[in-house]
Amino acid sequence: MMESKKYILTEKDIPTAWYNVLPDMPTKPRPILNPQTKQPFKEEELYPLFAKEVVKQELNTTDRWIEIPEEVREMYKIWRPTPLVRARGLEKLLDTPAHIYFKNESVSPVGSHKLNSAIPQAYYCKKEGVTNITTETGAGQWGAALSLAAKHFGLELAVYMVKVSYHQKPYRRSIMQTYGAQVIASPSMSTRAGRKMITDNPNYQGSLGMAISEAVELAMATPNCKYTLGSVLNHVSLHQTVIGLEAEKQMEMAGEYPDVVIGCFGGGSNFCGITYPFIRHNFSGERNARFIAAEPASCPKLTRGVFQYDFGDEAGYTPMIPMRTLGHNFSPANIHAGGLRYHGAGSVPSQLIEDGLIEAVDIPQLETFKAATMFAQSEGIIPAPESSHAISAAIREALKAKEEGVQKAILFNLSGHGLIDMASYDRYFAGDLTNYEIPEEELLKNTRDLEKLI
Repeated sequence: MMESKKYILTEKDIPTAWYNVLPDMPTKPRPILNPQTKQPFKEEELYPLFAKEVVKQELNTTDRWIEIPEEVREMYKIWRPTPLVRARGLEKLLDTPAHIYFKNESVSPVGSHKLNSAIPQAYYCKKEGVTNITTETGAGQWGAALSLAAKHFGLELAVYMVKVSYHQKPYRRSIMQTYGAQVIASPSMSTRAGRKMITDNPNYQGSLGMAISEAVELAMATPNCKYTLGSVLNHVSLHQTVIGLEAEKQMEMAGEYPDVVIGCFGGGSNFCGITYPFIRHNFSGERNARFIAAEPASCPKLTRGVFQYDFGDEAGYTPMIPMRTLGHNFSPANIHAGGLRYHGAGSVPSQLIEDGLIEAVDIPQLETFKAATMFAQSEGIIPAPESSHAISAAIREALKAKEEGVQKAILFNLSGHGLIDMASYDRYFAGDLTNYEIPEEELLKNTRDLEKLI
């Protein structure tokens, strides 16, 4: 393992505003729709579900910069700015002329990038006088982040955790409970949506779409309660742009500009956070970087999904989003990258894919664990299974540079560490993990009727 080069910023370099990509987009995404009226949502129609300030951010298509509240920025100072690292050990292992950099978001108190949005969402709820919040979580990283943020602002939190991850990742559940959250395996008997799913399919191991349905239902039925979301929607991606804004300054310190920027992709939070600040330079014509979203081959909404209006949840409670989707009824394979097992993508990355402004690759599970092991042995950090998709894509790009004999700068987002995911590594080393690809007929079955929704 070689000593890798770090680029460190100071507290004064933490961004004072988030970057809103919507005003700069060449093609604006279509609006999210009210599932009852099939008309674009008005701000006040979303107030029962989300904090008012979050709704304003979600629908803001005019302001490029949204000020970060000082109280949020003060909490960011606990771990931000995060390091940018030149992965010399990995470069040497691959014998590549490429320069590989990673933004290390695993240094946050909860071990992932998710706190970047959990803190402002909890802050806005508290400021509005909310007492209770609900959410969903896949791998548990978002749930852990929101549990800490909720405790800081004195909010009661209920987390619906996808049942397969609830059992695969018991220590993430323990983290949430340590911070004071109530954690419920989804589907559960505590909501109408959960009871129906269990009745219809008693062995169902859950999905993020179902967990969202349960969290939304509880929020709507509980006085003085709001729902909070860890990915997909515009306001979440907005908060995450602190990642890319810091990385811009750090790449300048390194004397390079990335030719390729990579993030793993579930709903889009960390991919959007690392890429949006860089993609604005493509929009202006100053740069011509590539942007790669790395998703699981078992949940390939960007590479094999359709572009249609769809629900963000299984029961159809949420706004209808113009998205690349596998269908809201899609039941993903029980891979260990639980945070990426989501059926759709946010409206902005979906539009960027449609316009050919970003790329996507789908990566088999075994390749991600091989890449994770290589990264751990060369850089000393054990990555989360989700982040390992970005590492896999970075390795592919570095090996391509080697074949072509070109030197390029590759930047990826290490969105979280894998120290609580060691059971999945145990299964990989024992040969118990497999690759899974969805048959085409299953994709067609899940998506053929989507256009009838509107």
